[in-house]
Amino acid sequence: MRLLLLVALLSASANAQRWTVQTTGLDTNLRGISVVNASGSSHGVVVWACGSNGVILRSVDQGKTWKRFHLQGGEALDFRGIVAFDATTAYVMSIGAGAQSRIYKTADGGTSWNLEFTGKRSAFFLDDLVCISKTRCFGLSDPVDGKFLLVSTEDGEHWKELSNQQMPAALPGEGVFAASGTSFAIYHKKELYFGTGGGRVARVFRSPDLGRSWRVAETPLASGNASSGIFSIIRTGNTVVAVGGDYKDTGGSVRTAAYSVDKGRTWRLAVQGPAGFRSAVVAFPGPSIGNVTIAAGPTGENISHDMGIHWISTGNLNLNALAGTEANHVWGVGPKGTIARLIPVKKWKPQARLFAIAAWD
Repeated sequence: MRLLLLVALLSASANAQRWTVQTTGLDTNLRGISVVNASGSSHGVVVWACGSNGVILRSVDQGKTWKRFHLQGGEALDFRGIVAFDATTAYVMSIGAGAQSRIYKTADGGTSWNLEFTGKRSAFFLDDLVCISKTRCFGLSDPVDGKFLLVSTEDGEHWKELSNQQMPAALPGEGVFAASGTSFAIYHKKELYFGTGGGRVARVFRSPDLGRSWRVAETPLASGNASSGIFSIIRTGNTVVAVGGDYKDTGGSVRTAAYSVDKGRTWRLAVQGPAGFRSAVVAFPGPSIGNVTIAAGPTGENISHDMGIHWISTGNLNLNALAGTEANHVWGVGPKGTIARLIPVKKWKPQARLFAIAAWD
């Protein structure tokens, strides 16, 4: 079946950025996205996305066409995390109590999916998934018996729970938000970070040794109720950036972003934060493009050129999650099957509009 997609230029800023949006029309709230540079695609970039109602998508041609995969037994699952390595290999994670928390893997481009992990205890609730390689991955669960819990695979097939003996105890009501699949991050294949909320403070947990030991730090992000805290975290160099707020107050601009310049030990509020709750953040360092950090949420998108200290608007789309390989390959996903791409341009006139047609396989 083929489905026409409308592509339109919706917004831009003085930073010469614009978002192009593809309205898929699918009955899904997309919350997971993974973008990889890979051979075998027409432009060297492969994009995978996932969401509610068991939806998993892939494009190998810069979003012109998308293929949907139907996972047997997963039609009603809410997929919140996806990690891909190329056009053939990807992991996808669903949320939910106990057996609803699952991890699947494909090694043949989505033709078949192997169920690799299922939660056994009712308190177990997967929130996020990160990978070092095709065989080394970590999944993060909300507290079980008072502590956050990690599961891991070293061979890409078998998963086990890691000891959380060195994990600091969770505070009353504290958990990890699975809004974008990005509240859990890995840096340089050895350091793990995750941000929390729902308790009296929003905290960042940090492990320098892949989960064997942990340290925790309080942050100044919004906290104090079940709907506020950290929703996404990223590290670049010694700088760690976290975004969030209160998802029930999407337009609230109080304490929506914070940054650390000492690898997450101490935290400061952004001097000029995003004007609203933000559920996702990505960062790209480099001498050719400068330090670029991008955040997104229900009320719009923001960009920072100083690693999270000052933020300015780049659009007003409703997006849940972001991913990219570099600053000119940033993609976002959101409600109603929305898929968007942020494109840097040298010159752009606000009144200009561009329309195109794409199609489903």
